[in-house]
Amino acid sequence: MVGKIISIANLEIEIELNINEEQKKNLINFHVVFELDDRRVLGEVSSVNENNASISLIGEIVNNDFIPGVSKKPFFGAECRIIKEEELALIIGANIPGIKFNVGLLPQYSNYKVNIPVDSFFNNHFSILGNTGSGKSHGLARLVQNLYLDPNNIPLNSNLLIFDAYGEYGTAFGFLNRFPNAAFKTYTTKVSGFEDVRSEVLKIPPWLLGVDDYALLLESESVTQLPMIEKALKLVSIFAKAEEEVIVYKNDIIARALEEILYSGGTPMQIRDQIFAVLTSFNTRDLSLESKVIVPGWTRTLRQCLIIDKDGKIQEINLVSEYFKSFKKEGLELRMPDGTYTYTLKDLKDAFDFALISEGMLQSEHVYEDANKLKVRMNSLVTSVKGEYFNVKEYISKQDYVKNMVYTKDGRKAQIINFNINYIDDRFAKVLVKIISKQVFEYCAALDDRASNPYHLILEEAHRYVQNDNDINIIGYNIFERITKEGRKYGVILGMISQRPSEISETAISQCTNFLVFRMQHPKDLRYIKEMIPNISEEIIDKFKVLQPGNCMAFGSAFKIPLLLKLPLPNPLPYSQNTDIQGCWYIKKGEEILSIDK
Repeated sequence: MVGKIISIANLEIEIELNINEEQKKNLINFHVVFELDDRRVLGEVSSVNENNASISLIGEIVNNDFIPGVSKKPFFGAECRIIKEEELALIIGANIPGIKFNVGLLPQYSNYKVNIPVDSFFNNHFSILGNTGSGKSHGLARLVQNLYLDPNNIPLNSNLLIFDAYGEYGTAFGFLNRFPNAAFKTYTTKVSGFEDVRSEVLKIPPWLLGVDDYALLLESESVTQLPMIEKALKLVSIFAKAEEEVIVYKNDIIARALEEILYSGGTPMQIRDQIFAVLTSFNTRDLSLESKVIVPGWTRTLRQCLIIDKDGKIQEINLVSEYFKSFKKEGLELRMPDGTYTYTLKDLKDAFDFALISEGMLQSEHVYEDANKLKVRMNSLVTSVKGEYFNVKEYISKQDYVKNMVYTKDGRKAQIINFNINYIDDRFAKVLVKIISKQVFEYCAALDDRASNPYHLILEEAHRYVQNDNDINIIGYNIFERITKEGRKYGVILGMISQRPSEISETAISQCTNFLVFRMQHPKDLRYIKEMIPNISEEIIDKFKVLQPGNCMAFGSAFKIPLLLKLPLPNPLPYSQNTDIQGCWYIKKGEEILSIDK
């Protein structure tokens, strides 16, 4: 017996210890059991002094089943003893059916293995949080490696998409390639990166993107810019076709824009200059400043018809108006691209150019300015290295694009797909991660057999991507908030790894049901965790501050009670070690210094 009860207050029990000094040293964080007539009440030792110990009650064992929460408190005289191994197995869920994997060790119980059902952890959104250097990357690597330790029972149909902010995980998961029916696949953002059967440069077909995707890609600042994007996408459906099919549409667009200028109420000089400006930038073989305007008795170029006479008038303005009308075609239908044909970013840039002069754009300075910003950004995207990520030559459908993510070039099914986004800036990475995540979400949502092919999206440095940003004001939603609210029913699960949880969207983190929290000390982050995560106690928050590297507090739906876990180092390690300053700075004894720059 550990001791006898001397006080009972709420869920706190104080006992007088009757064990030796050596046993007292190891009592903190141990679990004890109070024997009652019809149940056993479980408590955790929270503090110890010379004679007494404080114990927090956490649950009951009834009919050989552990139930969190206490309905019946111990009474004075109840026996208090250290938990037995079979009782420890009950509180970590060893009696729950299903395939299990190791989530860590209990250091206070001689590294007792904690094995939990795969379903209980991976069928819910989860977060792995902790300060820099606390062991998050190693923890994630170890957790994922544990899923694939048994070569005879590998989850071959798993789809773990890891967005790797620093290119750390390539070394940690390559071991999968040794198994005959498994593979580790890498997408790199290094445009000139090495490619083989299991690694390739990230490419996104532009024809699979919609208005929302381009709004993010072009950094739209206002909802008023969305009609411009929509107009351009409708135009690209024809601009991607051969010139003979497109010219009728181009002529119609230019003619309508020029007609607007004619009736804009401007002075003759303003009208002429605007028409000249439009036709200098936008023209076809049929409609340009050098086009022939033919009437009975004479032929002139359009440029000549716009000459201003000595009275300051355009004498042939009615003729010019009729000429423009001859190019207008009623009933020409423009449709949004449906992903069934290809187009390039260059095609879309040309469509943006023509959308800029479409109806209504030229008559509003504010609308034109907003639209022109998008045109400039579109041009920058096409001419910069960023455009390479959208340079896809062969047609592929959305369904096949997402399916192909999880297959290597030699046809092997990959279980872990690593997106190395280390070679692009954070802003662009944020957009690409959102676009890819949206492609996966829409693919899974469209499956007839709902949630039959789950995808796990694991975001390293999640605070960079899952933010309270302006998406909801521009496109009406944030894709990660949508995934955390709706993803589970379609089999899309989000895993967030972050050192700054306070910067993560409240909606997203509040939807997580499992947490591994490594050492966390920043007051703002601690307050945020306390506010966002239900049923978390001040006592657990305090434990975050003093955790050793590699140790974490695990709690949520997969854990019957919060557990202090130790995660062994992954093998092999991710490429996330600290810099060896000593090794870099100091020359080893016996090595000759050849020269010292002065």
